[in-house]
Amino acid sequence: MSCNREIIARLRERIPSFECVPGCHDCCGPVTTSSEEMSRLPVKTDAEHEAALNELNCVHLGPNGCEVYGERPLICRLFGTTPRMPCPNGRRPEDMIEPQIERQIHHYIATTRQVLV
Repeated sequence: MSCNREIIARLRERIPSFECVPGCHDCCGPVTTSSEEMSRLPVKTDAEHEAALNELNCVHLGPNGCEVYGERPLICRLFGTTPRMPCPNGRRPEDMIEPQIERQIHHYIATTRQVLV
């Protein structure tokens, strides 16, 4: 998994950041992520997962937003940085993600075992 860890770190560095609307969680729904990324997140109970899915939320979404923001998966970091996954509130980085990096992220997602967060 160390190879995946390095790939994730490299891709994270290339995803532009931007400031979200405070308190917003419009793009925080159930997502899948790689086993490597999942291993960095707190373990949640089956009941917590079921409750989040019933609300179509991410299990790591708390009352004040994302509880794992620093370790959020690549797919979560991608929201708002590409025209293909726009922020519903019109927020975006000054410079959108480079298309080549976006393709690499989608390739990584497509070629790794994905699990539901």
